[in-house]
Parts: sequence; structure tokens; C-alpha cells
Amino acid sequence: MRSAETRSAEIRSAETGQPAPGRPAPAPAPPGGPVWAGSWATAGTVAHDLRPGRPDLGTFPASAWLRSTRRVLTAAGPEAHALSDPRGRPELRDALAGYLRRVRGVEADPGRIVITSGYAQGLGLLARVLGDAGTSAVAMEEPGHPYHRMIVDRAGLRVVPLPVDGLGARTDLPVDAGAAVLTPAHQYPSGATLAPERRRAAAAWARDTGGLVVEDDYDGEFRYDRQPVGSLQGTAPGRVVYAGTASKTLAPALRLAWLVLPAALVEPVAEAKRLADAHTPSLGQLVLADLISGHAYDRHVRAARLRYRRRRDELVAALRRRAPHVRVLGVAAGLHALVLLPDDGPGETEIMARAAARGLALQPLGEFWQRPDGRPPGLVVGYSTPLRSGYPAALEALCSVLRYKA
Repeated sequence: MRSAETRSAEIRSAETGQPAPGRPAPAPAPPGGPVWAGSWATAGTVAHDLRPGRPDLGTFPASAWLRSTRRVLTAAGPEAHALSDPRGRPELRDALAGYLRRVRGVEADPGRIVITSGYAQGLGLLARVLGDAGTSAVAMEEPGHPYHRMIVDRAGLRVVPLPVDGLGARTDLPVDAGAAVLTPAHQYPSGATLAPERRRAAAAWARDTGGLVVEDDYDGEFRYDRQPVGSLQGTAPGRVVYAGTASKTLAPALRLAWLVLPAALVEPVAEAKRLADAHTPSLGQLVLADLISGHAYDRHVRAARLRYRRRRDELVAALRRRAPHVRVLGVAAGLHALVLLPDDGPGETEIMARAAARGLALQPLGEFWQRPDGRPPGLVVGYSTPLRSGYPAALEALCSVLRYKA
């Protein structure tokens, strides 16, 4: 058994990026800057940003947030400014339980919700708790989010690639994996929706093997062409962790996310959270609870869904008209599109060079593969990132660099 001090140091390691005592230093991050938000660090000036990973920050509901902040500060007693339950404020956990049941079909009890400082922290805490319980390997989607793989790897767990196709992640899960991280509603980055038979297979695998599924529902509210797909957690709440976030609906800098946990994981995850940073700041939690309870959050999400659908339509129409040689996939939901490049046209390297020359920030599909050799070339295009006023120019730049002869 590891001591409490050692476990605490390891949890801090997952959050700070410094190796824990007794663990080797992880491999260095790939060149070109951080990858958690779509290689935000780039050379040169960015005039047009079409990288995935964040919403249109110009539409943050500042007025509603201010009204809720005033209400919260007026009503809050002195205890609201003290350290509190590492699981999070009860007001937010109560509000989320009702919201998630109503909107995402999650079987949510306030007592089984832990508020985290972003999804990345939640994944790191889960990885550490799973490692302490004896899990040595986690299946993660291939292609998938490179930063999330790094978090699991840094926690000391082996990442097992889980292939993805047009039906979502394959669910013939490896026998040596004790957990699987999935994006069922909108696979990142392919945009595929996990097929019903695979959803059933994932839940059955978890029940039959005692494994755990982590459902990353990063943009589950944004579905455009059909009814929203309900959560996987609602089909197997005892074996699935539901992970949600306000990073896509509101703003990533709020650092507000949540885990709906099986009962057996609540105490160890809450303890890991306490050792990591005590608790997520209370004021933001209370304001979000007020937004949800007063339905301002629902109104904001509905308005955002309409805006992003229009942007999605503009992107698809522009590419169909000016770059018909590319294939556009994964646009039934979410905030990004997968643009596959033809084999006989310019590849990712040339497209990225053209984009850099025009000040256009893109993310190549190659960054999402653990093993990129021989994979189809493409781009992951985020249509939510630019401010509305800059979106037409960003689309013009994209279509220009995608031409056979730029």
C-alpha cells in the first residue's frame, strides 16, 4: 500500500505536470506547443482561428452571469467563502442532478456528483483512483484527444488504442483494459455517434468484467439534425462515470466540470480531489447553480445551438461550393467538423504550410493518432472558435488553402 503522502504527491503530479517521487519523468510534449486545445501555440500571427476546442467566447452570457453573481453574493453567508466539501457545493450538485436527468438522461443523484476544475482534472483524478485500485491499462479512442492520453499516461496507466470507425469506437474491448474512455454522443475528432449495438456492448462489457466506462460528454447539448442522443450512463449507472463540462457551453476558463460516479467511487474520488486542490472555487459553482435553477443556462444553450448550427451550415456550404474535392464528416453535432483530404491532392503538411502563410490556424488530423503512419490525411476544423464578425473571412481563408493550387 502506498502512503497517503505518496498518493497525494502522485495526484499533484497529475495536475502540475511534475513527476511524482519514484516515478520516471514522462516523455516530453510534442513540439509546436500544448495540444489540449488544438495546438494553441503556433508560429506567426493568427488572423483566423479555426482550431477546435472552445466555444465562441464573444457570446459568453455576461449579463446573465452578472445578475446571478449579484444574487449569489447578496444571499450567500460567510460560509460560502470558506473551504467546503471537496465534492462541490450542494447547490450546484442539486441543480446539476435535475438538469442532467432532464437534458441528458443521466441517472444523477447529488450525492454521487463531484465538481472538478475542468474535465482534465476529473480524468486525472479518475486515472489516479483507478491505478490505486489495481487498474493498469485504459482503452482510449484512436484517433482521440492527445492531451487526455497524456493525462492517463502521466497517472502511470498504459493507454490501449481503441479503433474508431463510422459507428464510433469499437467495443470489442481489450481483455487487459480495466477501463475505457469513450465519447459516445460525438466522437472526438471523427464526429461519429456510437451505434446503439455498441452502446449496449460497452455497457455489457463493464457489467460482465467489472470494468469502468468513462463517458466524456464534452458537447452533448449541441445536436442539430436529430433528437439528442441520451447518455450511456443512463443504461448502466453502476459501471459508467458520466463526465460533463461547462467549457463548451460557457467558457473553458471557468474551470467547471462534473463527474457523476458509481457509489463505490464517490469517496475515493472526493478524497483525491481534496488532496489535489481542496475544492473548486465556490463562487463560480454558486453562480452556475443559479443560472441552471433560473433556466438562464437552458436559454443560453438553446441560443448557442442555433448559432452553431448556422455556422456549421455555412462551413459545409462553403466547402461544397469551393472545395468539393474534400469530404466533410461528423457535422450532425458538436462544434467541429472532420475534413478529409483527397489522396491525390495536397497533404496535411502542405495545407498547414499554406495556412500558416495566411495566418490561418488549423489542426491536422495527424495530431490525434497515437500511430499516425498510414492514416488518412485531414483537418479538424472548429467552427465555433472565431468571433462572428471574423467567421466569413476565416471560411474564405480555409477554402483558399484547400484549393489544389493555392
